[in-house]
Amino acid sequence: MSAPWVDLDPTLVVVAAGTTTVGAVSGALGCFAYLRRQGLVGDVVSHSALLGVVVAFVLSHAITGSASRSLMVLVPGALIAGTAALMLARSVSTRTRLNEDASLGVMLSIFFGGGLFLLRWVQRQSPPIPGHTGLEDYLFGMAAAMTRADLWMIFALGGCAVVVLFLAWKELKVFTFDPDFSRSLGLPSRVLDTLMMALLVAGVVIGIQTVGVILMIALLVTPAAAARQWTSRLSTMALLAAVFGAASGAGGALLSASEAGLPTGPVVVLLATAIFALSLLLAPQRGVIARARARRALRDVPPPAAGGAS
Repeated sequence: MSAPWVDLDPTLVVVAAGTTTVGAVSGALGCFAYLRRQGLVGDVVSHSALLGVVVAFVLSHAITGSASRSLMVLVPGALIAGTAALMLARSVSTRTRLNEDASLGVMLSIFFGGGLFLLRWVQRQSPPIPGHTGLEDYLFGMAAAMTRADLWMIFALGGCAVVVLFLAWKELKVFTFDPDFSRSLGLPSRVLDTLMMALLVAGVVIGIQTVGVILMIALLVTPAAAARQWTSRLSTMALLAAVFGAASGAGGALLSASEAGLPTGPVVVLLATAIFALSLLLAPQRGVIARARARRALRDVPPPAAGGAS
């Protein structure tokens, strides 16, 4: 019996294209979050997106009378919520004694808690708001509900993020590795930091339907962490991370389609984790096996003979 995806089901084509794009874009952008040790930033954005999604859903119902769960409506809300969480965290850390991590943690709690509260409120409305039963799927993702319009939204937002990353590559590279040196060159550090935050927000929100707001941080960081094991060059790392993320997305879509009951988002994350585990073991220089061999070789080197007095 052949797998369902052999027949090129149009729905599967849309889902596979969406998850592949999300994985590639998030993997490439996640390299900067990984190198700058800002994984918590991606976590804040992904969890804060839930509040933006529910607010956008409620507003679309209030304005048009018919609520929509299209990404064309929900992604702008997620973008605004994620950006607002980061801006508020920055403001709190600069105006109070709280450090950046604590400020990010506070915003994560406020926005995610507010999103869950509003989600439960929407679900308990009487009469119920049409379409509200699918909102909880954004917690862990529901790739099967992706439409062609959603796919074009992912293409557009992900493509814009990649183009901006390419145009500002040199500046972002210098700022990532040596912020002090970038300031000495006259580069606008605050602008570059804001630009990087905006790119991370875009890289996260395009995957809220595919992977979900809770697991999206894994797709942002895990391919980058896997790629780092194989290279020390940022360009190669970003390319490898994009390939690893795309492979995870495509493989997750195909596996979930070939076996009933397998959710796409968790399968995508598990594949990315498997790639990371293999990279951690097999990478030629940083891998566990390579390092064990290097330590063994050092132990086997005989000590230099002591010189005798003539």
